[in-house]
Amino acid sequence: MESTAITLTSVLLFTPLVGMIVLLFLREETQLSTIKWTALGVSLLTFAMSLLLWIGYNPQDPGLQMVQNVAWIPTAGISYYVGVDGLSILLIVLTTFIMPLAILSSFRTHVLEERGRQKLYYAFMLLLEFAMIGVFVAQDLFLFYIFWEVTLVPMYFLIGIWGAEQRVYAAVKFFLYTMAGSILMLLAILYVGINAGTFSVPDIVTGIQSGAISFPFDGLFSTQSFLFLGFLVAFAIKVPLWPFHSWLPDAHVQAPTAGSVILAGVLLKLGAYGIVRFCLPLFPEASVQWAPIVGALAVIGIIYGAWVSYAQTDVKKLVAYSSVSHMGFVVLGIFALNAQGINGGILQMVNHGISTGGLFLLVGMLYERRHTKAIDAYGGIWKVLPIFGGISLLITLSSMGLPGLNGFVGEFTILLGTFGSEQLGFFFALFATLGVILAAVYMLYMFQKVFMGEVVKEENKNLEPLHWQEYAVLIPIVIVIFLIGLQPGIFFNAMDASVNKVVQQVSNAAASMVLR
Repeated sequence: MESTAITLTSVLLFTPLVGMIVLLFLREETQLSTIKWTALGVSLLTFAMSLLLWIGYNPQDPGLQMVQNVAWIPTAGISYYVGVDGLSILLIVLTTFIMPLAILSSFRTHVLEERGRQKLYYAFMLLLEFAMIGVFVAQDLFLFYIFWEVTLVPMYFLIGIWGAEQRVYAAVKFFLYTMAGSILMLLAILYVGINAGTFSVPDIVTGIQSGAISFPFDGLFSTQSFLFLGFLVAFAIKVPLWPFHSWLPDAHVQAPTAGSVILAGVLLKLGAYGIVRFCLPLFPEASVQWAPIVGALAVIGIIYGAWVSYAQTDVKKLVAYSSVSHMGFVVLGIFALNAQGINGGILQMVNHGISTGGLFLLVGMLYERRHTKAIDAYGGIWKVLPIFGGISLLITLSSMGLPGLNGFVGEFTILLGTFGSEQLGFFFALFATLGVILAAVYMLYMFQKVFMGEVVKEENKNLEPLHWQEYAVLIPIVIVIFLIGLQPGIFFNAMDASVNKVVQQVSNAAASMVLR
C-alpha cells in the first residue's frame, strides 16, 4: 500500500543531505566560519526535527508511524519505504543529538587547520548523518542496504584524510571488514526478497506470521539459519561482537575526535539495531536456536574488552576497547529474547553513545592541549582544570554504571532480562556481572592516572582552560546522563510497545518449535 504524502520522517532524513549539497556549492573563498556554522546549523535543525518526530510519536502504537511508501523499482518489489517505531525513535534522536556535538567539537581541532579541506570535512559529516538516519528509518531491505553501505564512505574519508599517523591503514581495515560482512548480508537480502516477492520488511514479517512466507528451519544448519547468519555476521562486525572486533581499536585511535565520537556514539549501534529490526522478526526460530551461542560470544566480549582495556597505555585505545565490553552487554540483552533484555539493550545503545561519546570528547580536548594520548603523560589534571575534572569524573562514573546515572539503568535491565531468559539464564548473567566489576577497575584506573595525584609533568601545569565551545559540547551530555538515570521511564515508554511486538513474534516461534 502506497503512502505518497511527504512525512516528517522524510524531511528529517533529507535535511542533512540538502545541507551537504549547500556546503559543496559554497565558493572556495567563502569564510571558514560560514562553512562551520552552516554545518552546525543544519545539524541543529535536524536535531530539532527529531524532537518533533518524538513528540508526534504515539508510544502506545507498536506499528510504524509517519510512514512514506512509494514504489521505486516496482518490477523487483523495491520501494522507498520509511517510517519510525519504538525500535528506532530513540536511536534517531541519539544520532541527531550526537552530530551537532561532534561538529562543534571540530571547531577547535588543530588537525583540520593543518590538513585543510574543511568544507569537505563538514560535508562528509552531514552525509554521514543522512546515511545513519536512513538506516534507522528504512523499512525496505534494499533501501536499508543502500544506506548501510553509504555510511562507510564518509567515515572512510574522515579517518583516512583527517586521522592520525596510521590513518590510511585504519581506514582501509574499517572499510574491508565492514564490506566483507555486507556482502554476506546482500546475498541473504536477495534470497529473502526474491522468495518473499517483496523487499518490504513489514510485509515480509506479516507473511511470516501468517504462514504465507516461510524460510525452512530444522536446526542450526537449515536455510533459515544460514539467512540469519548472513545478516548476523554483518551486524556482529559493526557492533563489534567478539571475535569480529579487531578493526575497532585501530579505527578509534586513528580517527579524528569527531570521527571517534560518531563511531562510538552511532555507527556501532547500526549493527545492534539491525539484529533487533531484522534478525529477530525475520528469522525467529533461528534467533531462538542461536541465542545461547551468540550470548556466549557477547559474554566473552564483555570480559575480554574489559580485561584488555585495563592493559592499555593509550587512553584512547582504552576507551575503544571499553566499547567492545559495553556493546557485548547490548547484544546479550537482545538475545535474552524477552522485553526486559531488549528494552535494556536499546536503552544501553543510547547510554553507550552518550557516555563513550563523551569520553572520546574528553580525550580529544586533552589531546588538543598536550598532543599525546599516553596515559603516563598526564596526572593531576583535576588540579589544573577543576571543572573539566569534575565533568570527566561524572562521565567516567556514567560509563561504569553508577546508580542514578544513565549507564546503570541499561545494564541493570539487561542483567534482569538475561537472568529471566529461557535461552540464557543465571550463568550468563553471572559472568556478565564480572564485566560490570571490571569496568569499575579499568575506568577508575584511567581516571586516577590521568586526573588524580600531583602535577609532576611540567607540560601539564599551564594547560589552556576550556573554551565556551567545549563547555557547550559537554554540558548537554551531562544533562542527558542525569535525565536517563533519573527518569528512564520516558525512554522505556517510547520503545515498550514495539519491543513487546517483537518479543511476541519470537515467543510464537519458540512455542511452535516446542510443539514440533
